[in-house]
Amino acid sequence: MTEESSAERSIQARWWEWAAAEPEGTNPVVDETGEHCARNQPGDVWFLAGTFGGRVERRCTVPLGVPVVAPVVNLVATRAWDCFGFMTEASGVVEFDGAEVPLERFEDEPITFVAGAGNPVTGVGGSTQGAGCGLWARIDPLGAGEHHVSIRGTSGTLEVVAEYTLTVAASSESAA
Repeated sequence: MTEESSAERSIQARWWEWAAAEPEGTNPVVDETGEHCARNQPGDVWFLAGTFGGRVERRCTVPLGVPVVAPVVNLVATRAWDCFGFMTEASGVVEFDGAEVPLERFEDEPITFVAGAGNPVTGVGGSTQGAGCGLWARIDPLGAGEHHVSIRGTSGTLEVVAEYTLTVAASSESAA
């Protein structure tokens, strides 16, 4: 992680660092079941992952009292112009327990993050800089019980469908 505090870093930079922290075998973006969704989660937010294209169904245990953040579709581009093209075609929807969640649109934000070795997100470890863009959903902290999050997005030929069943334990100590 960079030297900036979590509060000072953009949610995009934080998410990309989380998504690029793990090698392919334990990476939450390529995870088909949700088995690895708890890897490297920060304490103040719970990140969900989409896919590199395609459909997944995942089950995760989420701690009580933390908001959930997920990209619908997103990109780190080496040139801001690539974000322009990506965002021109970007669309999607997130539903939480059947209700549509408002989306935030990030057109072109300079971001820097550190990637782990062997990750499938950047392909290489080390510091990565680029223009971050995408459609994002933020969901207020979840109450105890089972919840469903449906993420559906497209941009150009990229199509992402991620269905999540999230279980929130009655106490934050029992979450994995």
